[in-house]
Amino acid sequence: MQSSAEFGELRRAQRSFAFPLTIAFVSWYLLYVLLSNYAGDFMGTTVVGNVNVAFVFGLAQFLTTFLIAWWYSRHAAAKLDPRAEALRARLEAGE
Repeated sequence: MQSSAEFGELRRAQRSFAFPLTIAFVSWYLLYVLLSNYAGDFMGTTVVGNVNVAFVFGLAQFLTTFLIAWWYSRHAAAKLDPRAEALRARLEAGE
């Protein structure tokens, strides 16, 4: 089953979604870390009251994490799970 074309397509579909998104998120995270280290004045800029840019970026990291998880869940349910279920059914049927 692992060498079948359908399985290869399933893996490509998962990777083509997950890898670019992972690279984008890691880049976004590293930008946050680098700005925190080297752009202290910018990150310390007050936005509202005691809330500064660093705090907003930090909260945005959490928001981004949840959005990516939600987006991947929708993608998997729509595109990956049906293919995986069909492969599983074929495997259990002995085809």
